[in-house]
Amino acid sequence: MIRRGLAVFLFACFAALPMSVRADQPVADPAAIAAPAALKSFSLSVPVQPLAHPAPRVLRAGQTQSATAEDDTLRAMKDEMARSLKRLQTADLGKPYFIAYRLIDVQVRAVTADFGSIVDSSTSRSRFMLVQVRMGNYHIDSSNFITGGGFQGSIGNAGQVGIDGDYYSLRQDLWLATDQAYKQAADQLARKQAFLNSLAKPPEIDDFARIQQPVVLIEPHAEPDWTSRNWNKEAEETSSVFRDFPDIYAGRVTYYMVYQTYYLLTSEGTELRIPSSTASVEAAVQTQAPDGMPLHDFYSHYAATPAGLPSVAQVKQHLQKISQELVALRAAPTVSDYEGPVLFEPRAAGSLLAQTLAASVSGARPPLSTVAMYNQMFTELGGIGDWTGRIGQRVLPADVTLTDDPTARDFQGQPLIGGYQVDAEGVRGERVTLVRNGLLENLLMSRRPGPDFNQSNGHGRAAGLGTPTPAISNLFLQTTDGLDAQALQQKFIDVCKSDGLPWCLIVKRMDNPALAAIHRGDFDAILSGLISGVSNGDRLPLIVERVWVNDGHEELVRGARIIGLSVRDLRNLSGVGNDPAVFNFMQNPQFSATALAAFGSAQGGLPSAIVTPSLLVGDVQVNGPHGGEQRLPLVPPPPLQ
Repeated sequence: MIRRGLAVFLFACFAALPMSVRADQPVADPAAIAAPAALKSFSLSVPVQPLAHPAPRVLRAGQTQSATAEDDTLRAMKDEMARSLKRLQTADLGKPYFIAYRLIDVQVRAVTADFGSIVDSSTSRSRFMLVQVRMGNYHIDSSNFITGGGFQGSIGNAGQVGIDGDYYSLRQDLWLATDQAYKQAADQLARKQAFLNSLAKPPEIDDFARIQQPVVLIEPHAEPDWTSRNWNKEAEETSSVFRDFPDIYAGRVTYYMVYQTYYLLTSEGTELRIPSSTASVEAAVQTQAPDGMPLHDFYSHYAATPAGLPSVAQVKQHLQKISQELVALRAAPTVSDYEGPVLFEPRAAGSLLAQTLAASVSGARPPLSTVAMYNQMFTELGGIGDWTGRIGQRVLPADVTLTDDPTARDFQGQPLIGGYQVDAEGVRGERVTLVRNGLLENLLMSRRPGPDFNQSNGHGRAAGLGTPTPAISNLFLQTTDGLDAQALQQKFIDVCKSDGLPWCLIVKRMDNPALAAIHRGDFDAILSGLISGVSNGDRLPLIVERVWVNDGHEELVRGARIIGLSVRDLRNLSGVGNDPAVFNFMQNPQFSATALAAFGSAQGGLPSAIVTPSLLVGDVQVNGPHGGEQRLPLVPPPPLQ
């Protein structure tokens, strides 16, 4: 029953992340929207921290007073913040010690086509706000506590606001949301304090990190430039490639382009107006093997702006390749159970690192919770980091260094999509050396302190108005002793021979269910099959070949599933290549800092990048298929030409 309930919860979370199956408009964080309830009076035992206003630090020169004066959104946020700081209190509850107003203005152009026909084409604009109020003080406050019940206002502290940026309308919305957030925070703090009083040893770590100087960064609004390219025509032309492959049952191409302006105003003095944009082409194809096994493949390309997307000819070339791969998979033999060395090529290694390192590189501790199912869910999703409390210890091979750098923009001429100046909490992004010469040196931090570090290093990331959590930006795995392609391949074969194996496996690409699923049921089936093993290191390779040691020839196989591959297996890699490549991907913010964070899409995802060479893992368990195939269609597909 618990497992089924967990699966339902995960599907509900993923429902908030639009995929290629539809082109939904962005929505505010569902967890922030409240349902009606009542608030009762109570007294608090936590001392109230007075509001502090350090001198702001301006990151960029050249901004004028008129830049702010002409923006009614900023003016409304500032005026309502000033009023809240002065008047938001009651005799019983006291004043909040921290208030934050967050707002996003999002404009989206989305086009979806399959087999040469437009399925959806839309252009939309939305604005959402979220108000955060913290009661208590920096040591113990109302945040990071999950419990059932509690005050839920009739309006909530988040929601959609007018797209015209009307000053008076926005002030009204902020006023109501601030009132709701204040009451929720007061109720939450009382419940949290009662829970802490029941513990024999309450946590001693602060709930919220202080900042030395607030950042003020006012940049121009994001102005959409969809370019003169005809996106409907491009979607039609590229998706028509699938007509040449009658064995493909379903195929879809989605062009998704976003321009966003992010506002942040806090009671500490942080003031942001930051534009950003992303553009993507995501495609998926599906079929069945003659024995009934469902098969799929996908393609994705991400750019900073629509102008950076590949041409029709380039996209068609990639779609032809994945279609040919999928047809080849239909005819490929299934892999048998295997245990031995596995060579991950750079693109597969990037996805592997995204899945295995997401929890371990995060230095924040999970929220306190009185809900037993939440604690189980967090564990089930692989959200417990193995590197907490291990600073100074060896976690990777001695010749490997691991760095995360949000200030990087490219690698050897290849764009990196994970960069930013300031994170979602208003902290400047910093280059962080996580592992140096195999020894753990640092962790990614937001303003949520952890057992090892208590200050943010600018990695509190969020998609939209989600809760900022420590997350990868541009991650680099580098080695001082990398092997060239021929030497690494030879070492791979030598390990296979020494283990007495007739063949070994190479993983060329890993799967991503959020991109590969076209229909909702397909996605649910993939995810439900993965949930039970993700915390134990189950991984989904997509394109796998076995290499015969006697003559070195490679053979495509299907149905592989990696079992028990965790971050611990990276400590003693058998080999690292000198062929680093860029793996741009979208993290899933619904599962930030868990093994499922790597399964995101452009529609609601968090732009990220990993640069890594090939990795040789010495001992990996791989299971082949063990039944459960679906029946083939009763009638052959209709002609598409």
